Amino acid sequence: MVFSRGMKRPIEILYKKLSSPMYCRKGYSTWGCRGRSIFEVREIRNVFTCNYANPRHTFGMFLRSYAVGIPVSDQMALIKQLRERTSAPIKEVKSALIDCNWDIDAAQKDLRKRGVVLASKKSSRTAAEGFLALVQNERKAAVIELNCETDFVARNEIFQYLALSLAKLALLIENSTQQAFGPFSVGPDDLEELRINLDHPKLSGEKTVQNAIAEVAAMMGENVKLRRGFAISSPSQGIISTYLHTSPQPGLGRIAGILSLEVEDANASLDSLQRVGSELAMHVVAAKPLFLTKDLVSSDALENEREILKSQAESTGKSQMAIEKMVEGRLRKYFEEVVLMEQKFVVNDTINVKTLLNNLSKEVGSPVKIGSFCRMEVGEGIQRLEASNEPEPVVQAA
Repeated sequence: MVFSRGMKRPIEILYKKLSSPMYCRKGYSTWGCRGRSIFEVREIRNVFTCNYANPRHTFGMFLRSYAVGIPVSDQMALIKQLRERTSAPIKEVKSALIDCNWDIDAAQKDLRKRGVVLASKKSSRTAAEGFLALVQNERKAAVIELNCETDFVARNEIFQYLALSLAKLALLIENSTQQAFGPFSVGPDDLEELRINLDHPKLSGEKTVQNAIAEVAAMMGENVKLRRGFAISSPSQGIISTYLHTSPQPGLGRIAGILSLEVEDANASLDSLQRVGSELAMHVVAAKPLFLTKDLVSSDALENEREILKSQAESTGKSQMAIEKMVEGRLRKYFEEVVLMEQKFVVNDTINVKTLLNNLSKEVGSPVKIGSFCRMEVGEGIQRLEASNEPEPVVQAA
């Protein structure tokens, strides 16, 4: 086919338009969506390839094979469907579909493969947001901390479902320490290799905890990390009480308090114990105790505090006897701040926790005591730990 000189200019204009980004976009060709048949497209391509255009710049170079038979409406539907299946970022979803020639099942498999790589790349980023997930039964209570990078991801239903599933798994871990009751660690080393059965529309099947976390990290596009966990066994005679602060749904929160109450008389009424136990779990969250009793304050902590108080007292220039009295008085104040039994009760600050328990013992007709407690808060100490490479603190517990 030969074109005259007069026809050459219009053909050049047509060819440039067909080769421009407006007609040959990244994801699809407008020829495919304007109703032209594949035969018509091939005819025009052959005209330019064989008789007019430079072979290195043929129309075929701009027309993607996957776009010819896939209308743009179908492409958008596939992107939406795959995103609903996986919750992966739109950019990753579209890229996977293009690479897999718009085969949605192959693209879903490809996204899972990419997820492991993406999760490993993001694992070094700071993850200080997230939620605590807390579950309990008659024998035990368990709480885990699942971290992410932003509160936006923490509010995602898949992230929250995973956190609650991990807490339920932690509840099944048996205490390997020597003590029969009280708090014990249930951390990543105890959980990551265990298999978990998930039943969520976007996260299902049986897999290891480590793989489940990596899959959610790929969906969210952030570093997702199981940081730590803790459990408290119920006393043979008594109860476990829990409290969650800033809770978007049952079982999730940003601060958790767990506390066990022991009673000597097995026939004592548990209603009063449950009421006071719930208030004490809330107290643990609000007052941040570090030790259960004064006897349990570590000698290092006590000596360190004594040195600080003594230095402050000596700066007043008073006598040695006056300085000693000042130090002892301030130590009593220190105990009221960090020792649970010495703290003012947050619900009624006219009494301390020790007095509260004495009153409860009289009410139930049997001695009642706190067996153990723990307090956890999302992200506490993470920035400091990363700066100093210190070991992970387990929890505030006694």
